[in-house]
Amino acid sequence: MKLQSAYIYFVDGSTAASVSIDDVKAKFTRYVDMTSKTGKQLGWTYADAAFPYNLEERPEGKDSWFLLKGKDPNMYKAIVVGVGSKNENGSEKHYIQVSLPESATHGDKNKANEYCRYLARDYKAELHLFNNRIQYFQPRKP
Repeated sequence: MKLQSAYIYFVDGSTAASVSIDDVKAKFTRYVDMTSKTGKQLGWTYADAAFPYNLEERPEGKDSWFLLKGKDPNMYKAIVVGVGSKNENGSEKHYIQVSLPESATHGDKNKANEYCRYLARDYKAELHLFNNRIQYFQPRKP
């Protein structure tokens, strides 16, 4: 199976040095809560359009990843979200990985980009997108 992945790296200036999978789930819960409040103000169910997924935990991914499974399988299939770390230049670099399986739709990729930007902006982290471009959300020196 060939996955496409985007990474959110925690760097100097980020609000956290590392996160657990529960922290990431809490960010998604906050995202759903924010969009539902926006929808309530606008008078429509914006939360369903902004987050068309169910969060599923699998036993094999306990404490390392979870699955966002699409509510409408014609438009949205799945997004895999996980946490990890790697050694780089003698120091440990923590990250959040957002992956798209081969069966993912264009809608999944658009939503994954949206969620990556939300998480990177919230954590003030460095985002490496699916197309290998980098977006910096951490405070940088002039």
